[in-house]
Amino acid sequence: MIELQKPLILASNSPRRKQLLQEAGFTFTIEVLPTDESYPSDLPAGQVAGHISREKAGQFHSIRSDSLVLTADTVVIADHHILGKPADAPDAFRMIKMLSGRSHKVVTAISLLSDGTIETVADAAEVYFRNLEDWEINHYIDEYKPFDKAGSYGIQEWIGMIGIEKIEGSFYTIMGLPVHIVYQILKPHFR
Repeated sequence: MIELQKPLILASNSPRRKQLLQEAGFTFTIEVLPTDESYPSDLPAGQVAGHISREKAGQFHSIRSDSLVLTADTVVIADHHILGKPADAPDAFRMIKMLSGRSHKVVTAISLLSDGTIETVADAAEVYFRNLEDWEINHYIDEYKPFDKAGSYGIQEWIGMIGIEKIEGSFYTIMGLPVHIVYQILKPHFR
């Protein structure tokens, strides 16, 4: 395990982020504070993940000076519009259908709160889906229930395995935690 100078808190309930951070060799606890995830309507789509990630880190500003706090946010962008988490199965179907047969961008931003300062770094990747048949989309939604995922899909799940033809960028950015950036942002804090 990698030892850090201060305890690390992952401020995310995402099982995927937890898994990736563990597999990267970090010891941490999980603590999540409620955060308003709204953003200014004139903010460019590519900057939204960074804005929300900073807001999440800012919630810990006055209560966690003894720790390193890592936050993250992921957005899926198609036609300059953000596809958030789906409200229900029809919404998930609509989003995946929109992504079918074309490319879209995934941006994941991470923020690290350390000694009262928040550092935010974002990473982007391009994802190319083949044309998906309606039954494939419905099967995925029925079996995997992607209601906690931006854009209604997880790259590591069935729909990613059978539907994604190529990616440009980091697989882990698309999964929700650009581990290569997390490692670099935490490296100055190694013991």
